[in-house]
Amino acid sequence: MSVSNPVALDFLLTRRSHPVKTLDLPVPDTAELTTLLTAAARCPDHGKLEPWRFIVLQKPALERLADLAEARAVAAEMDAAQTAKARRQFDLGNLAVAVVEIRRSVERIPAIEQTYSAGAVCLGLVNAALAAGWGAGWLSGWLAHDRDFVEHGLGLNAKERVAGLIYLGTRTVTPPERPRPNIDAVTTWMAE
Repeated sequence: MSVSNPVALDFLLTRRSHPVKTLDLPVPDTAELTTLLTAAARCPDHGKLEPWRFIVLQKPALERLADLAEARAVAAEMDAAQTAKARRQFDLGNLAVAVVEIRRSVERIPAIEQTYSAGAVCLGLVNAALAAGWGAGWLSGWLAHDRDFVEHGLGLNAKERVAGLIYLGTRTVTPPERPRPNIDAVTTWMAE
């Protein structure tokens, strides 16, 4: 039996992520964030592997990561603008959650399905935050894939990688609408 939820559907049809620079204090408290993480964890997970975990990054951790981001950019010989951009998201953020993909060695569950599950957790966390009235944005960027940064900054091991950094906070502006996909152009209908 199908049950319609037009409010949820309208939310999904109109949801918009928020740039970090538009998120301010206050941020979700521990109880609120725990609810959001619980909602995000209700994601597709073939084999019930839970191939992901959360690292909650509060302001002092983000400040430390900003310094490390700058150091990694300098080590990579990036120019001043690229170096400033590398640290900016950490400087601007007040609260973020690193969603960490954990590669489980399970023969019957392909690694790509574990990656899909981690991505689903990221989107689930963004949507849960938005549904709860918070602003949220999902970022990654080159630092999320820089082994030195993730190992020294986040304590990841060789079987872990960052699926996304989800920034949370109070929305200061409504983000502008952006062009959306032409569904007819990206959809193929097969009857047989």
